This record gives sequence, C-alpha cells and structure tokens, in this order.
Amino acid sequence: MAQRRKVGNILGLALLSLLVPGDALHPYEMARILRHTGKEQDMNIKVGSLYTVVQNLEKHGFIEAVTAERDGRRPERTPYKITPAGRAELTDWLGELVAVPQHEYPRFRAALSILGVLSPDDVVRLLERRLDALDAESAAQRRELDDAGDLPRVFLIEVEYTLAMREAEAAWVRGLLAAIADDSLSGVREWREFHDAGGRPPPEWKEMLDSE
Repeated sequence: MAQRRKVGNILGLALLSLLVPGDALHPYEMARILRHTGKEQDMNIKVGSLYTVVQNLEKHGFIEAVTAERDGRRPERTPYKITPAGRAELTDWLGELVAVPQHEYPRFRAALSILGVLSPDDVVRLLERRLDALDAESAAQRRELDDAGDLPRVFLIEVEYTLAMREAEAAWVRGLLAAIADDSLSGVREWREFHDAGGRPPPEWKEMLDSE
C-alpha cells in the first residue's frame, strides 16, 4: 500500500531528482531543465505550483537553501540543494512508485462504467474517433523514438511505456468495436433494446438490477 507523503505532489519527486548530482539550483532553473528534458509530458508543470512544491520540500527538510544570488536588477534567486533526508525520501518514494501498483481513476474507465446511457451506434462513432486519436499519438511516439538516434534507451523508457499503453488501448478499442459490430458483445442486444424503448431497461436488466 502506498504511504502518505509529506509532499505528495509528484512534481516534488522530479525536483528532488534534479538535485541529486549535487548542484544547487533555483526554481527557475529547475523549471527550465524539466521542460528541456520533456518532463511536461510526464507530469503537470506549472511555475506557480513549482514554487509551492519547492517551499514544501524545504519546509519538511528535503531540500535546503544556499546563498542567494542576484543577477543585476533581477530579483534575488534562492538556489536549493538536496539534504540527506531528501535523498532518502527520493529513494523510498521512487522505489514505491516502481514496485507497488496503485489504483488510479482514469477518466476513460469512469466513462466506460456508465457507457450504456449512450446508444451503441453513438458509442461506435465515439470510439472510432478515439481510435484515430490513439493511432495518431502512437505514430508520434514512434517518430520520437526513431528521431532519438543513438540516445541511450534508458532515457527513452517512459516514451516506450507510453507507446505500449497507447497501442494496447488501441487494440482493446478495436476489439470492442468488432464485438459491437458483430453482436458478440454480451448484453449488446439488451443495450440496443434499452435505447429503442426510450431508456426503459429490458426485462433481463431490470431483474438483474432489482436483485439483491
């Protein structure tokens, strides 16, 4: 089971990782590096949130401020470095995320759970649109991998994972579309009857819903 973190925003994990080499960085530099390395595709990076996360990391002793800098007329910038407690938190948190599956609530799964309120024909049209989007995203991910050239694979595993998830979802959507089309999806007949009857559940469904 995942434990409750003093700083629970996943952005905090990324910020701690930036400080592992030992260089002190100020928040502006942290945001620049995250964007330069494409981390905005992996997590929500907002400058306002980043400063709040930095403050929380410092509050709980995971990072500490070093001598502030002033660049000409620019406002003072405070660099931070990671503390031993921050290194321990980073190792423990990252290890948990890698080793322990966590139950999440994807928006698509939520939609699937109440999909019956739409007609099968409408669902087919919508799933076909989703499939086009998934295929386009997969193609973009494959181009990104192709364009990486000789970049070591260790720097591309998150792209590989995203591509694998997109392709797996696309395969599942294709299977669902085929099952709806050939009426092999269990319950699809009753689903159609439900909409043909103006939203009144067929007897089979009513009996199932009324049973304890």
